[in-house]
Parts: sequence; C-alpha cells; structure tokens
Amino acid sequence: MFAVTVTSFDPADPLAGLTLGDVPDTVVPEGWVRVHVRAAALNHHDLWSLRGVGLRAEQLPMILGGDAAGVLDDGTPVIVHEVIGDPAAGGGDETLDPRRTLLSELHPGTLAETVAVPARNVVPKPAELTFEEAACLPTAWLTAYRMLATKSGLRPGDTVLVQGAGGGVATAAIQLGRALGFQVWVTSRDESKRARARELGAHEVFESGARLPGKVDAVMETVGEATWGHSLRSLRPGGTIVVSGATTGFNPPAELNRVYFLQLVVVGSTMGTREELLAMVDLLVRTGVRPTIDEVVPLREARTAFERLASGDVVGKLVLTNP
Repeated sequence: MFAVTVTSFDPADPLAGLTLGDVPDTVVPEGWVRVHVRAAALNHHDLWSLRGVGLRAEQLPMILGGDAAGVLDDGTPVIVHEVIGDPAAGGGDETLDPRRTLLSELHPGTLAETVAVPARNVVPKPAELTFEEAACLPTAWLTAYRMLATKSGLRPGDTVLVQGAGGGVATAAIQLGRALGFQVWVTSRDESKRARARELGAHEVFESGARLPGKVDAVMETVGEATWGHSLRSLRPGGTIVVSGATTGFNPPAELNRVYFLQLVVVGSTMGTREELLAMVDLLVRTGVRPTIDEVVPLREARTAFERLASGDVVGKLVLTNP
C-alpha cells in the first residue's frame, strides 16, 4: 500500500527524512480493526517525528500521522481516536495511562491507504461531517476541546484568551470557544491572521503582547516562551492558564511570585478521551461549527503539504485525501 513515512531523522531539515512510496500492507492484530483512510490531517507532531522526537532509529521506517477518517472493512464510516491507551490504567482516562501512546509513535500512523487501531479507537462519523472535516478532529480539535470544556473551568459568558492565532489548536479553540458560549479574545503578531481570527468568531483580536482592555478568566496557551509572560499578566486573580504546547520554547521564566500571589492555576492538557471526542462531534453537529481547512491535497502529493506545514504559513488544517 502507499504511505508517507519517516525513514531518517534530521532536526535541521526534517523533510529530508520524508519518504513517499509503497510499504507492506497493514497488519490487524486481534481486537483491532482496519480503517480504509479517506482523509487524514497533518499536525506539528509529524514534523517533530521527522526531527527524531518520540521515535528511535530502530523503529524506522514509521508511517506518520495521527488524524484520520475513513471506513471499516464493512463500510461503516468512522473517525479515528489516536490515543492508544487503557482508561482503567488512567483512572478512567486513557490520556493518563502511563503507557499511553499516539499513533505513529509505537504503532503505524494514518498517512496511508489503511491503518489498524484498537476497536475502541473508532467512533461513528456522522453524515453531517465530510471525511475531510472529520479528519481534522482527533488531534488539534480534540486538544482544544479538552482545554476549553474540561480543563479551563470556564462557564458561558466567561472570557478566554487564545494565544497565537493560526495554529491548528488555536484555530480550533476560537471556533469551539465561541460555540461553547465564551467571550473569545485572540492574539497574533500577523495582521492577516488576526483578521482571519475575527472571521472565525473571535470577539476581539490583539497584537501579540498587547495590553488588553481587561483581565481574562482563562488563557489557552500553546506558544510557550514567547507568550508565557503575557498569558500570566492577562489573567484575573484566580484565573487559569491551560497549556498544551510550547512551540517557541519550553522554559520561559516561571514568574512564581505572580502565580502564587494571584493564586493562578496552571493546568497541563494533552489530547482527549474517546468520550470527549464523541462530545465534541455532537457539539459540531448541533451547532454547525466546522473545522477550518486551509488546503486539501492528494496523499500522493503529501510533500507539498509538509512543505507548507514546515513554513508555518497555514491557517487551519492541511488535509490529505485518498481516492
């Protein structure tokens, strides 16, 4: 079958190890199911894999990708939940299973004609969502949903600040935050991305680091070092900052004096559960909100999509499709 794989690591030039071509057909272990991939979305996780983060040389070649929607062998349309873990081992939450992994870390990923996953790792795809839209949900959108709906403590009418418009999680957070009834404020250093954030539903947009007209109840933080200080200063006393990434650096000044004096809450968040994926899909069906897709590219032309992902000039998701 045709697949997109990482065959070598290069931290400076990640696309050097990107290989497109035939690989052995998918092996389906007992208790797992085969998904015939109709659409798969790219994530920065794929670039990190190409840099050698989370993989060892002896695991290569590894099929990339974690997001996908497709059909089972019997034709049932499904969305793939990419967190491979045992809910019981995580106290009812598979993301807290110490042994949990994501597709393309231990098991082959979704950028292929077919992928095998545990039977519990597929959820029904509603007819209201296209395969391309559904493929955007398992990583960026599920991460944003968990941050907002589960981890933030926000209630309808509260104000949330989304740092760094343009990225997949931030874009999803804008749309989901609006759907959940929050006042959504957004920052970006790029004027066109600020304009796009407003089109997507942001109530207010600001330049990165700008002084805000008021304090916010929660901050959705995926940028890290470049925005951390601004995130802390933007919170009301007792407010919450939810962190799911740090694309500009993992070690900003902690400013612990601000954290304890204002009794701020710092919460980590990674991916989401199967139940949260189902809840988010239901929210999209009820509200009509749909993922923002920047471009759809055939799977066999994946390199062009990876080049765009690496450039950072993307708003929303890049989706690869199988005929």
